[in-house]
Amino acid sequence: MSSENQVSVKNYFAKDGVQKKFQELLGKRSTAFITSVMQVVNSNNLLIKATPESVYNASAMAAVLDLPINNNLGFAWIVPYNEKFKDEQGNWQTKCVAQFQLGWKGFVQLANRSGQYKAINVIEVYENQFKSFNRLTEELEADFTQIGAGAVV
Repeated sequence: MSSENQVSVKNYFAKDGVQKKFQELLGKRSTAFITSVMQVVNSNNLLIKATPESVYNASAMAAVLDLPINNNLGFAWIVPYNEKFKDEQGNWQTKCVAQFQLGWKGFVQLANRSGQYKAINVIEVYENQFKSFNRLTEELEADFTQIGAGAVV
């Protein structure tokens, strides 16, 4: 079944309507984006089993947000999940579906693009560097002249 589903994912993405939709969303980058999605699917034995429609929906979400699907980059992932459902006879069945998952780098990217933030950064703060954090203003006071030591706080 997995190789059949792999072919059907490939065939699903080869459809004119799917190609056209990604062309609308990404322009010239659509072919490279679809290639990266196929690489992610082909490299994940669980994702290969996912329904083609769910892979399309997850990748379309990434395209709408203009985030790359590449496990090494960490902006967004297509993650396989088992979904339980009742068939026509009322018996519980399981199918594998793909879901879009936003990574922390994706959150930072979207926040930066919004232009709504004075500053945004993601770094480790160690015990010896930490001075205070104002929960109301979200201002952090830390001494980054010190090399980090102790637990990450």
